Amino acid sequence: MLIGELAARTGVGARLLRYYESQELLHARRGPNGYRTYEQDAVLRVRQIRALLAAGLTTEMIREVLPCAEGETPDLVMCEGLRTLLDSRLAVLDDRIEGLRRSRAALAGLVTP
Repeated sequence: MLIGELAARTGVGARLLRYYESQELLHARRGPNGYRTYEQDAVLRVRQIRALLAAGLTTEMIREVLPCAEGETPDLVMCEGLRTLLDSRLAVLDDRIEGLRRSRAALAGLVTP
């Protein structure tokens, strides 16, 4: 399928699909006319990418996670090193949440007399 059809089927713009390709998350072949063509499984791959981005993973992390992803949600098979990667990301997010809580409390203290 061409990039426009993939965009229509996934709700993800062509520009973002090209970005996913540049990040090596999505793969396309080039036809003789230079157009990108995607396999049917690209729809599932884009949905997996979107779900993993929504979970707070970076594109670099997603590149490592995708080989362990199954299904649209996706379900993750605990491949070697995946648990460590995900635990590390959880720790980063926990630290960020704690920092936001402290900032919020400080700001609330300035607003509330």
